Amino acid sequence: MPPQMDDVMRLCCELSTNQQMKVAVKSSAKGAIIVGTVAFAGGLLAGPPGIAAGGAVGGLLGCWMTSGEFLPLPKILMELAPKDKQKLYKEVMVVLGSFDWSDVAKLTVLVMGNAMLKQQVIDALVSYVKGELGADVQYGD
Repeated sequence: MPPQMDDVMRLCCELSTNQQMKVAVKSSAKGAIIVGTVAFAGGLLAGPPGIAAGGAVGGLLGCWMTSGEFLPLPKILMELAPKDKQKLYKEVMVVLGSFDWSDVAKLTVLVMGNAMLKQQVIDALVSYVKGELGADVQYGD
């Protein structure tokens, strides 16, 4: 990873750690398996009405079982594929524009010292997470 892109990724991790940002992990495949399994079992036990009832019960069960799974955003960011890191880098660079820095420490001080710039970088990060990863962001514990 180029040094400047690495600096931006570290900045995003620092900001998301500071803000205690977590990402809701979508487990749609897991939920779909639960719905399908319960609907199938309902169909075996009660025929067509069992499929409908099983689908409804399975949907509720799948929703309940897959909700509330949050992971720390810095962990997600560090595990991104290189092409995804590049997309995030480009979005943050739109905010940073022509700012010049020599290392991640100077970049972090620059951003953390400017409340508006800090919020713009956080907004770009949240926009990326929602748009590209299709995930929800939660702040705090």
